[in-house]
Amino acid sequence: MVNKSRFCDVLLICAVIFVGTVMASNAQQPPESQEQREESVRLGFGRFKVALSTVLTMEIIMHLAVIFAYPSGFMDDVRNANTTTGGALLMVLRMEERGQIAPNDISQLLDSLEEMGYAGTASQVHTLFLEHTGNRTMISYRRLPPEQADKMLTFIRELKETGRTLYDKIQPIPYIKEKLYSVDKVFIEVGIEHRDEHGGWKTLSSYYGIFSVAKGSSRIQMIEGDPGYGKSTLALQLVYDWCNAVSDSPFSRPDILIFLNLRQLGGMESIAQAIKQLLLPHDSSLEQHDVEQILSSRNINTLVLFDAYDEYPEQHNADSFVTKILEEKFLRHVDILLTTRPSCIPSVLSSQTGRIRLTGFDETAREQYVRKAVTGDDEEAVQKILEQFKLNPILGDICQAPLFSAMYAHLAHEDNMPYEIRSVTEFFGHMITCFHNHAQNKLSESGKSIEHLQTHANAHAALDKIAFEALTGKMQQLVWDQTLFLRELGEDFYKLYVDVGILVEDEVYDIALGKVAQLKKVVRFYHKLFCEWYAAYHLIKCVKSFRSWFYNFTKNIDPYDLQFVFRFACGLDQAGGSKVVKLVRKKEDGARFAVLCALELKEGSHDILTTVRGIVSSGINIYSADSRLLQRSTIQLLELASQHEIPISEVRLLYSFSSVDSDGLFLVLHSGLCLPPLSTLQKLWICTENGGEVTVDEWTGILKFAKNCQLLKSLSFHSCILPWMDSFPTSLDNVEVLWYPLVKCYSLRSGRWQTRRSGEILTRGAYDDLVTEFRERWSHTDWQQQRMARRE
Repeated sequence: MVNKSRFCDVLLICAVIFVGTVMASNAQQPPESQEQREESVRLGFGRFKVALSTVLTMEIIMHLAVIFAYPSGFMDDVRNANTTTGGALLMVLRMEERGQIAPNDISQLLDSLEEMGYAGTASQVHTLFLEHTGNRTMISYRRLPPEQADKMLTFIRELKETGRTLYDKIQPIPYIKEKLYSVDKVFIEVGIEHRDEHGGWKTLSSYYGIFSVAKGSSRIQMIEGDPGYGKSTLALQLVYDWCNAVSDSPFSRPDILIFLNLRQLGGMESIAQAIKQLLLPHDSSLEQHDVEQILSSRNINTLVLFDAYDEYPEQHNADSFVTKILEEKFLRHVDILLTTRPSCIPSVLSSQTGRIRLTGFDETAREQYVRKAVTGDDEEAVQKILEQFKLNPILGDICQAPLFSAMYAHLAHEDNMPYEIRSVTEFFGHMITCFHNHAQNKLSESGKSIEHLQTHANAHAALDKIAFEALTGKMQQLVWDQTLFLRELGEDFYKLYVDVGILVEDEVYDIALGKVAQLKKVVRFYHKLFCEWYAAYHLIKCVKSFRSWFYNFTKNIDPYDLQFVFRFACGLDQAGGSKVVKLVRKKEDGARFAVLCALELKEGSHDILTTVRGIVSSGINIYSADSRLLQRSTIQLLELASQHEIPISEVRLLYSFSSVDSDGLFLVLHSGLCLPPLSTLQKLWICTENGGEVTVDEWTGILKFAKNCQLLKSLSFHSCILPWMDSFPTSLDNVEVLWYPLVKCYSLRSGRWQTRRSGEILTRGAYDDLVTEFRERWSHTDWQQQRMARRE
C-alpha cells in the first residue's frame, strides 16, 4: 500500500510548486547565476509534473505501466490512491525515478504515447512541457518516414560526437598540451549587450538571453567582439549546451546545432559539403545529398553557428554559399548565429539582423576564472594573481580581453609573468618569451643543446612574411597545408613552433570531386592574434625599407581591420611606429585608432611628443562603448599633452560622462575611469547618455573642473537637461557655456540662459515646457525609465 503521509507530502509539494512559482513563468530575463538557473529549471519541471498528472487518465497510466514493465505492486498502489490525480502523481514520480521524464527530455514518454495511439495526448503533453520549462523535446523527427528518421538520428548523433571533440580540447596555454580542458571547466560569462530598436546598447544578464531579445524579421543574430574577447569560447559553450542537453540553456532546444569555423571553409561550394567534410566521420553512412535533405526540412528546428567571419577566406566573394545564407537567399527557415570582429561586419546583413556584442571581463569575471580554471581552492594563489592586477591598472585594462586575462593568470600562477606591463606589445612579447623559455627549459633538462631554439625564437622572417601575406591578401587564408610550411620554414623551425604551441596542427578530410576522401594535415596559428604578432614584424620591416610602399598599402586597406598588426608594429620599433601612427591618423576616423597605436610607443622615444601633438590637435572623442584600455590610453595621452604644454583643441565625452567626484577634481566616466583637469584643454563637450539629466551638484562640480582647465574657452552640454537656477553662477571668466537640450542652442550670459541667436531669455515656464518635451522625446531610454520607476 502507498504511504498516505508520503502521498500527502507529494500533493502539498506539487501544489506549492504550482502556485508559488506562477510569477516566475513571466520572467523576461534569464537568471543571473547558476544557482538561480538551476532553481528555475527545478521549479519549471515541477509545474510540468503537476500539469502532467491532470492529463494522464487511468487507462493511459495502465497502458504506460505495461510498456514500462512496472511491477504489479506499483499498479496496486495506483489503483488504491484516493483519486485519479493522486494515482497520476504517483505515476509521474515513478517515471521521473526511472528516467522516463527529465527536466531536459520527455521523448521516451512522448514516443510511448504515440505508439499506444494517444497522439493527441502526446501533443498536449509536449505543449505543457514547452510552456512550463521552455525546453523543446524533439518530436518532429518521429513523424518522418522510418528511413529519414534513422538518417536524422544518425546525423544528430554524429554532430554531437564531433562537437564533443571540439569543446573538449580547450588549451588556455598553447605549450601545455598534456592538460586540455572541457569548455565548461573554463567558461566564464563575459559582459554582453544587445542592440535595442532605438540603436542603443542594453545589458544582457547572460548569454541565455541572446535569442530572447528582439531581432526584427531576420533569423540571423550576430555576436561581435574585439580580438580575444571570447567569441569562439562562447560558441563552443553553446555547442556544449546542445550536445549535453543542458536543461536550462535555450541552446539545448534546437533539434540540430551545426558549428562551422569559417576559416576552414575556403573553397567549399556548399554548406552540405562543409558539414560532410568537417563534421561527419569519414565512415559516416550519410552522403552529401542526405545532409542537403535534412537541412531543407522546415519541420526541424536548426541552428547554424558560423564562427569567426573575420577569418573567412571568401568574405568578398558574392557567390559564396556563406554570403548567400547571410543575404537570406538560402536556408531562410534556419536560425543563424554569426561571430565576428566589429571591424569585419558583413555588408550583406539586413538592418533587421539582431546584434550582440561582448564587452569582456570585469574584475568579478576575472576572479571567477582564476578560481575555476587556474588555482582551484588555493586562496593564497588566488590573491597573489589578483594583487598583480590591482598593482597595475593598465594590466587590468589589457586583461579586459578574456584571452589575455586567461593567459596571464596561468602564466602568473607559474611565476613567469611580470606585472609591470605598460602596453599590449609588451604583454604579448613577454608571453611569447615565456613560451620559448618553457621549450628551452624542457630541452635543457634532458641535456640537449638549446642553441638552435634561441636562433629560431629570434629569427622568424619567413614566418613573418607568411603571416603578413595571409592577412593582407585578397583572400585571407589562415589555414595552410602542412607541406607548404615545412618547405618555407624548414623542419627544425616548424617543429619548434608546433612544440611551443604557436602553430597548431589539425587533420581534415580533403574530398576531391569524384575521388575518395584523403586525410591530410593542415596548420594554423593558435589564435589569429599570434598571426598578427608575426605579421607586425614584416610590416615594420617594409615601413622602414620602402616608405612609398607603406603609403600605397594603407590607401587600399582599413587599418582597423588589422588593428593589432599596426599596434604591435608601433611597439616593436619606435621610429617605424611613429611613421605608422602618422599615416593612421590621416585615415578617416583614424584619431581614435591612432591613440591606441601611439600608446604602444615608449615614452622615451624622441618623437612621441610630435605624435601626441598631431593627435590632440584635431580633437579627441571618448565614447561610452570604448574599451577601458582605449579610454585609459586616451586619458594618458591627454595628460601627456597637458604636462608638456601641448594645446588640446577639444575633448568630447560622448555618452561616457557619469558624474563628478565630490571635490570637483575629476570627471568620472561610466567605466569608472577619471578624467583629470587638463591645463591646455580649449573646448570641452559633455554629452550625457540619451535622456540624461544633470543634477545641481554635478553642475557645480563640472564648473569647478572647468575652472582648473586654465586655457578652456568653451564648455558645452548636449542631449541632456541642466538643473534650473534663478541665477546660474558660472565663476568662469572668458569661457563660453553652451547648452543643446533638443534643437535650440542656449548660451549662459550673466547667469541666465539665452537663445544663442536671438538672445531671448529662457523663463522658468519655458524651461518647464522644455523639460516636458525632452522627457517625452527620450522616454524610451534607460535614464528616463529609471526616473519614472523612482517616482512610482
